[in-house]
Amino acid sequence: MLRDEGLTVAKSFVIKGSAPRFPVAMSFPAILKPIRGRGSAGVTLIKTEDEFQDLTSKWVETDEFGSSFMLEELLPGEEITVAVMPPGTYLIKGVEEVKSKCWALPAVKRMNHVDLVAPYNGVVAVVNNSFVLNAEELKDPDVIRITKACEKAGDLVGSKAVIRVDCRHNTKGLYEIFDLNMKPNLTGAGRPGRSDQDSLVALAARAIGGSIRICFRTY
Repeated sequence: MLRDEGLTVAKSFVIKGSAPRFPVAMSFPAILKPIRGRGSAGVTLIKTEDEFQDLTSKWVETDEFGSSFMLEELLPGEEITVAVMPPGTYLIKGVEEVKSKCWALPAVKRMNHVDLVAPYNGVVAVVNNSFVLNAEELKDPDVIRITKACEKAGDLVGSKAVIRVDCRHNTKGLYEIFDLNMKPNLTGAGRPGRSDQDSLVALAARAIGGSIRICFRTY
């Protein structure tokens, strides 16, 4: 649907059951990920047909992630994630602002991937491998373009709460959307022993003032 609306989205297919066929329209390497999962848990770089068959068979046999998976085009370049807020009335830096459409927080860069996959936040806290883009990086025309695309995606899905859209550079060095997370991690630091547990959304929110108060309205 997002692609039909003119947004640049990574090519993907739903794979079901054991011994599935690798789609003719895809090529190796590719990314295989659980549909029934969380974060980047299980997301795997697949380089060969044997790896594809072995992993799908294993997941079906163990039922760890159900029996349906997503096979996704590999986007090999830099990764950013964009938190998209829904329409509403917001108090930002002490000033009330009414947003009639979805709007984005500053993009966050993901770093230190393992086999081109960002580590699951339960293994590596995102504060240790993720950084809000600086002022100059946020002025990059392609960052501006993809950020607007993420905002449009929020409007297209009728978002009523914060979502998070993950994007990566394709082989031409241009960002494409590869994940739209309707239920992003929203944890924050605070409790003893969890001082490093800010989520990607919390990192982006802190970049515009540290605290956002929201009063949702329907438009």
